[in-house]
Amino acid sequence: MRLHNFSAGPSILPKEVMHQAAEAVKELDGSKLSLIEISHRSKAFIDIMDEACERALRLTDLEGKGYKAIFLQGGASLQFLMAAYNLLENKAGYLNTGTWSDKAIKEAKLFGEVIEIASSKDQNYNHIPKDYSIPSGLDYLHLTTNNTIFGTQFKSIPETDAPLVADMSSDIFSRTFDYSKFDLFYAGAQKNMGPAGTTLVIVKESLLGKVSRAIPSMMSYEVHAGKDSMFNTPPVFAVYTSMLNMRWIESQGGIRSLGDKNSVKSTLLYGEIDRNSLFEGFAAKEDRSDMNATFNLKDTAYTEAFDSLCQTAGISGLKGHRSVGGYRASMYNAMSIESVEILVDCMQILEKKQ
Repeated sequence: MRLHNFSAGPSILPKEVMHQAAEAVKELDGSKLSLIEISHRSKAFIDIMDEACERALRLTDLEGKGYKAIFLQGGASLQFLMAAYNLLENKAGYLNTGTWSDKAIKEAKLFGEVIEIASSKDQNYNHIPKDYSIPSGLDYLHLTTNNTIFGTQFKSIPETDAPLVADMSSDIFSRTFDYSKFDLFYAGAQKNMGPAGTTLVIVKESLLGKVSRAIPSMMSYEVHAGKDSMFNTPPVFAVYTSMLNMRWIESQGGIRSLGDKNSVKSTLLYGEIDRNSLFEGFAAKEDRSDMNATFNLKDTAYTEAFDSLCQTAGISGLKGHRSVGGYRASMYNAMSIESVEILVDCMQILEKKQ
């Protein structure tokens, strides 16, 4: 029996994607070679990279709109640096809504003035700030669309004249919105797109080459875009598996269909958190993430009993981040409603035993 995997990342992937990826490691498409031993300059892999980039643009409805999809390495953490390196000339604005946006701010300060436009840090990031004004003259505005650790999510996108940059690592491809509002967004694959090892960057090409500083080749979006993600050896397995996962997303009806399913899953779990007398949510209700539900036992005396119930039910990866404590249920695209129902059953059984 497979476990019900609520891990925040590396996270659950569809069974068929894992099966296809495993088969390709043994032999890629009848080539008599493993996926992980073919040349990244071979036609076989160039076709894989091209398909992955095309699917990323198609899923976000950005084909033919002046955007470039790039697969890089280094995770979203490297993008905290690269975004500022490539875009920050004078000053940039940041919305500080969690650990990762806080780290992005730290990196950006190496390259210019950073204005922290709004922050929920003083309340341990339990909500998304609402009442703030965005100054004019920004090189860009940066936000983190979903906060994996604290379980909050932007429900609407800020309106600004500045180029909009976003870290979408934990909710990319999970819900519909107008991606063309963003000039650049990035996502580490390991939370909702594929295995750890690659990072997707989608950037408006007109945004590139504007800063006056010299940028090392490995840090330059313009270089990587010009080389079609082949400036250096790409993470072959991670790109291939991400491509398979994007095929799967399309087979499920696309982002809109999965977004509807994700909403059903999160509504079910949050409904139980609010109904059950033993539990309470961490994040403000209006800002709750559909991807990462954070919650706590009101009385930690029940921790051992609840953990035992979850273990017996085959639930894995539920422990909350140390910054919040309690529990965190990550419900990415591949998470089934049945797994969420099992978790809800455990919560109800605990309540009935008291």
